[in-house]
Amino acid sequence: MRTFFSLVAVAFLLTLPFTAVQSQNLSVKIDQMAEQIDEKVISWRRDIHQHPELSNREFRTAKMVAEHLESLGIEVQTGIAHTGVVGVLKGGKPGPVVALRADMDALPVVERVDIPFASKEKGEYNGEEVGVMHACGHDTHVAILMGVAETLSSMRKDLKGTVKFLFQPAEEGAPAGEEGGADLMIKEGALKNPDVDVVFGLHINSQTPVNTIGYRPEGTMASVDGLEIIVKGTQTHGAYPWSGVDPIVTSAQIIMGLQTIVSRNLELLKAPAVVTIGKIEGGVRSNIIPEEVKMIGTIRSLDPEMQDKIHKRIHEIATNIGESAGAEVEVNISRGYPVTYNDPELTAQMLGTLEETAGKENVILRNAVTGAEDFSYFAQEVPGLFFFLGGMPADMNPEEAAPHHTPDFYIDDSGLKLGVRALCNLTLDYMESPEAMGK
Repeated sequence: MRTFFSLVAVAFLLTLPFTAVQSQNLSVKIDQMAEQIDEKVISWRRDIHQHPELSNREFRTAKMVAEHLESLGIEVQTGIAHTGVVGVLKGGKPGPVVALRADMDALPVVERVDIPFASKEKGEYNGEEVGVMHACGHDTHVAILMGVAETLSSMRKDLKGTVKFLFQPAEEGAPAGEEGGADLMIKEGALKNPDVDVVFGLHINSQTPVNTIGYRPEGTMASVDGLEIIVKGTQTHGAYPWSGVDPIVTSAQIIMGLQTIVSRNLELLKAPAVVTIGKIEGGVRSNIIPEEVKMIGTIRSLDPEMQDKIHKRIHEIATNIGESAGAEVEVNISRGYPVTYNDPELTAQMLGTLEETAGKENVILRNAVTGAEDFSYFAQEVPGLFFFLGGMPADMNPEEAAPHHTPDFYIDDSGLKLGVRALCNLTLDYMESPEAMGK
């Protein structure tokens, strides 16, 4: 009976064009390799998790990555954007250049999860000693891409194009006074020589089950801007407020006024947005009205036009309220990461690959999120697709799973294999696609 089914399978393959048979064979090899190296990928992830490094300080991680890529015969460049590593794998046949990205940095968070490979590391952040933890899953991203590199390098003679592996530092933001991240990698030529045609990336998610994939065309993660508002009044005795200009009361009015931007000025059916004041400081004691108050906050948007409108309204509201109170107001907005935008044509083209890899029922169209990602810089330069990989134990309630950037953040690494398979299949299928022909 087994022989009969084998003959049927061979007969079926003989009816397919040669390229389709070759592609199917490579897909089978990807599955086999992903299974074969799964323990190794998990081991890499746990090692990186136990030895996390802050942004622009990923020295050990970068060395580990570079040595692995070199062992595979992949051309390696180091020191890109301080600690970034770029690997170039040239296939045996002409075709497009596909970039795959993983971020390497950890966060200033003290780990509270009871696992054998929990981080005990310390680091320096803004002049203070802090605990360091991979509290956003970048350790899994690095390990997955190392596994992808090993898998694709084993079939390089059959690859119709070139793969660029982008191991990126400082996704969480460079230290004060430094540049870093995807933006600096681009400035230093990471997408050039050879020129990249498309870029793929993934992000683990602690609140969606393992072996699932989430995606969204167009805006999938928000832009992020920094906000600083300085309110300058006139200092006076707290018992005689009429003798001065109170910047604290003025700041309270500004904060309440800012809340009307999202609720009254933006077309929220188009895209969500957030304006948050996260810190306010001013004054030294109860009976002194201070001279100055400083507020800092964050602005999030999924639409560039709305982003510009938010900036305009913040300036108008803050300065006009300040003027009405007799205070001077200074507004400083620093543009951060742009919207993480998934090219709609590329997303539609590759959706079948994700569904074939994970199973159609496990690929979910998800809502956009107001978190931000500097993969957005790569996707501004070339068409990009950024998707989410489930990392929550399958039997866990999502409401009980710790969110990212917290001490209790936890990832079930049994789902890393799907990440390896997904990035490999996206690379292979894009190279085989009609859109890539002639590149």
